[in-house]
Amino acid sequence: MVIDFRRKKLPSQPVRIRGEVVEEVEDYKYLGVVIDNRLDWKANSEAMYKKGMSRLYFLRKLRSFNVCSKMLELFYQSAVASTIFFAVVCWDSSIRASDSNRLNKIIRKAGSVLGFKLVSLESVMERRMLNKLLTIMDNDQHPLYQTVDRQRSIFSHRLLQLRCRRDRYRKSFLPHAITLFNKKQ
Repeated sequence: MVIDFRRKKLPSQPVRIRGEVVEEVEDYKYLGVVIDNRLDWKANSEAMYKKGMSRLYFLRKLRSFNVCSKMLELFYQSAVASTIFFAVVCWDSSIRASDSNRLNKIIRKAGSVLGFKLVSLESVMERRMLNKLLTIMDNDQHPLYQTVDRQRSIFSHRLLQLRCRRDRYRKSFLPHAITLFNKKQ
């Protein structure tokens, strides 16, 4: 996969490994996350939506069999929520509002099946993103530790925002996590 943000794409040279040409693809599923050549998360959110809806069907079936609410909640956390929230730190700050709304719709439907309101996608993303940033700040062996540590203000010790020219950088993990961190302080 060739990631190219230029408006006018130039044909890329074929990549060869041991004499064989490697196929160029538009998107690729890596560790359960669909990454495309524009770093647009539409294909990933579509895959998660389909998987979440199919697992929501099983949650409804379990409820129709009068399974206790504790078991329903356990099934939701292990089958439905784990699908939706997998790698949320990587992609959530960059997905479109329409994709976020679709995933939140699954969460609301699951909440109606369970009989109580569930935590939204944005809340889970914020919590996990802040936890990840705090673990980076606590571990001086982490590759991003020096980058985060350089962003500390001398006077207030709050984190200063990274300078980003492009919107895709502003929506990436570190700038978004620093913004969330400063809001919580």
